[in-house]
Amino acid sequence: MSGTLYGVGVGPGAPDLVTLRAARLIEAAAVVAYPSLAGADSFARSIVAELIPDGAAEIVMDVPMTIARAPAQAAYDQGAADIAAALDAGRDVVCLCEGDPFFYGSFMYLFARLSDRYRVEIVPGVTSVTACAGSAGRPLTARNERLTVLPGPLPEAELRARIDGAESVAIMKVGRHLPKIRGVIAALGLTGSAVYVQRATLPDEVVLPLADAPETAPYFSMILLTKGADPWL
Repeated sequence: MSGTLYGVGVGPGAPDLVTLRAARLIEAAAVVAYPSLAGADSFARSIVAELIPDGAAEIVMDVPMTIARAPAQAAYDQGAADIAAALDAGRDVVCLCEGDPFFYGSFMYLFARLSDRYRVEIVPGVTSVTACAGSAGRPLTARNERLTVLPGPLPEAELRARIDGAESVAIMKVGRHLPKIRGVIAALGLTGSAVYVQRATLPDEVVLPLADAPETAPYFSMILLTKGADPWL
């Protein structure tokens, strides 16, 4: 019989935000898979490094940092093939994913390649959106209010239209797009309603009003914006 593939969310960064279910699976894992970026250490692995058993086999998916999709797709093709080989040998595979596997998670690319042939179980994780809201002390929604989640790489015109028509907004994947996003929010007159969060839950976490945010931002940064009066009061 083939093994089971577990897509395990390891949360936004703080090791003590890993769920009990995720921790138990990782501690018992014979094979652990995870992505890394351009040869760098894997952030997902670093979160749970102390839980990975000695002797566990590790499948590293080195995903190139490039706008072109083909190199990344090739990396996931190879990763899926390596995982399939372990599953065919009857070994379960625990695949680590930052945040939650199905919320902008890289695990979705493996799920698309493997779920029609193997048993796959998803273990949800704490998302960066909820982690940033907690760090900023910024409730996201209440009652009938809507939350809009936007990726920072969206074109400027689309970003402006979506923010303009939203109530509560979380903008992810800020990184090199910070100047564009900051300009859009300023043009809408909403800078005073926005907060910037960088590397939430980690020791070097930064939480600032958007007006005081740095000129450059890492990939793991987010802007939260709530319009009007606080709806939870």
